[in-house]
Order: sequence, then structure tokens, then C-alpha cells
Amino acid sequence: MTAQHTELRDLPSDLKQELLPRHVAVIMDGNGRWAKHQGLPRIMGHKAGVDALKNLLRCCDDWGIGALTAYAFSTENWGRPTEEVDFLMTLFQRVLRQELREMMKENVQIRFVGNLSALPLALQKEISHSMEATRNNRGIKFTVATNYGGRQEILQACRTIAHKAQQGLLQPDEIDEATFERHLYTEGVCDPDLLIRTSGEMRVSNFLLWQIAYAEIYITEALWPDFNRNEFHHALCAYQQRDRRFGKV
Repeated sequence: MTAQHTELRDLPSDLKQELLPRHVAVIMDGNGRWAKHQGLPRIMGHKAGVDALKNLLRCCDDWGIGALTAYAFSTENWGRPTEEVDFLMTLFQRVLRQELREMMKENVQIRFVGNLSALPLALQKEISHSMEATRNNRGIKFTVATNYGGRQEILQACRTIAHKAQQGLLQPDEIDEATFERHLYTEGVCDPDLLIRTSGEMRVSNFLLWQIAYAEIYITEALWPDFNRNEFHHALCAYQQRDRRFGKV
């Protein structure tokens, strides 16, 4: 299976293949509220959120969308209760270990972006193993933003470029958008065409600040664990009705 299908599986008839986004980014919001509404502890919302993400990844692959980026854990999320943060780190590690065989079967190329050095060592090892194992896969590009912050990403790119200029490896007038993008975590992946945020919140929360400059933004009231193929279908229908002029007439 590859990201480009000759015949897309189960693509709804009202969606036009040529107008599908190349890259979808998602801010997965509402796990805790979903659990509360169900009378469950917050951690059960995160477990349900993992299932929703797996289903979305498979849907993107089935419908010919070549890249998916998910906001899994922000730099600000360290401020959550310690028990919840510890559970999330363990959950990430367990899911990676359990799902690697399936990702290989589905030809998924997984990549993690963010300040990964601050994560628990066991999780860092699982991340490195999964990225190396799937590095040559040619299916959908699945990026997981973990301990990620858009401002921090831009700052680290600026520092790296500044060091290179200081060392004479780069001249100031050589710094253009392409140069800058090569120093971002997301280097090598096209910018998102569509940014989806669940739970009705109207903000981007420090996510892909450079990369979403011209992304279409879709907000849904659905909480993340309830974001299924039907909800994604609605998002894509809305996206295909947008007139993407990129500042032109």
C-alpha cells in the first residue's frame, strides 16, 4: 500500500480526488472532556483518542492523502498533573511498540518532531526504533508532534542559522524561506493544506506556526475521540468548497 492509490478505497462520491489535501494536520482536543461526559477518568479519554488517531491515519491512507501530522503533546502540556503526564508517556511508548508491525504492513513512515531529548529515555528509544524501522516505507507520512512548540521550533531554526552565519557557512542574503524551512523539524514534508481542530476551540495553540501560513482551518465541535470517518468527510467537504487564492485574485 502506498500513499498514492490508483483507486481509492471507499472515497465518498461527493469528494473530488484532485481536490483532496496533500497534507492534513490535526489538533486533537477534547479527550479529557469526552471522558468526563462518559463518567470515566481522563486517562480513558486519551486511550480513546489513540483509537481515533489510528482510524484517521487509516482513513487518510485509504482516501489518498499522503501526509498526516498529529499534535500529540505540546511543550505546555508538561503543566498537566504529573499522573496524567506519566500516563501519556507510558501510553505513547506502549502504542508505538504494539503498532509497529501494523505500520510496517501498511507501509507507514512515522516521524516524531519536537524536543525529543526531554522525553523519558525509554520512550526516546521506542521513538528512534520506530522511525528507523519505517524510514524506507513509501506510504503515508505520519508525523507525531511530541513535546512540540511552534515558537520553540522557530527559535531553534534561527539559532542554527545564526551559528552557521557566524561560522561563515551561510551569508545573510542567502537566507530565504527555503533555507529557513530546511532548519525546521518538519523539513522534507510539505506544509499542511488543512488544519483540523476538534472540541470547538478557536486557536492554533502554538502548533506549526510557520507551516500553517496558508492552511485552511476547520473547527468542529466534536471531541477528539468522536472524530470518525463521517466527521473527517465533513471536514474534507468544507475544505473542497474553499477558494484557495494564496493572496491572489
